[in-house]
Amino acid sequence: MFYFKKLMTAVILPPTGPLLLVGLGLLLAMQYRWRRRGFLLAAAGSLGLLALSTPLVAFHLTRIVSDTQVLDPTQLRSAQAIVIPSCGVRRNAIEYGTDVPSGMSMDRIRYGASLARRSALPVLITGGRVYGAGRAEADVMREVLERDFRIPVRWVEEASRNTYENAVFSASVLKEAGISRVVVVTHAVDARRVRREFEATGLQVTVAPTMIPGGGKADHWVQHMPSASALQGSTLALYEILGNLATTLGLGGG
Repeated sequence: MFYFKKLMTAVILPPTGPLLLVGLGLLLAMQYRWRRRGFLLAAAGSLGLLALSTPLVAFHLTRIVSDTQVLDPTQLRSAQAIVIPSCGVRRNAIEYGTDVPSGMSMDRIRYGASLARRSALPVLITGGRVYGAGRAEADVMREVLERDFRIPVRWVEEASRNTYENAVFSASVLKEAGISRVVVVTHAVDARRVRREFEATGLQVTVAPTMIPGGGKADHWVQHMPSASALQGSTLALYEILGNLATTLGLGGG
């Protein structure tokens, strides 16, 4: 079921989803009786992919799904621990000679380190081997957090493969240590789903979102042109929409 959900997500989300619409439309257009409908379907896929690649659409999709509430520093006083879920690694990074956290994992490490330094709360990092190979993502993040940020990590949870498992396995570790109130560091775009997954385990959760979308202003009109980074932003937002839907339906999120 885990790999089936990963496959379906890859098929539905951009760029594969819109491109499949284009391909299906062109196949239909080869049949005379379906030509018009086929071209319309291909056009819809093309225009959809183009729209999702624009910064304006990416920004608004991200704003819709994100938790944009900045953490109030006073909320740290009532917490007992900081939890940092992983968000991917770069395998065999040539310049480092080892696995390193992905850019999104580094966002969380950086903000988590800031909160840990400010509060002196113990830190738990959660994240395993999503596809069963290499070092656990949490172990890679622990190494960077301790070596580069000088923040000690109390617990490392290395079995989880998605947000649902991050929450369940982390809760097991924390409850055994007598901890029930946590601050979870995550991206604004997936903060709502993270909160739901962790609260479902019985923990009292305060979400600390990072990379909160701003006002959407650009320095130059060229920045409003379609781009790969905008498409990635739209894809992340659509992923969260699907993830929230799956969580609502009791399918364990993503």
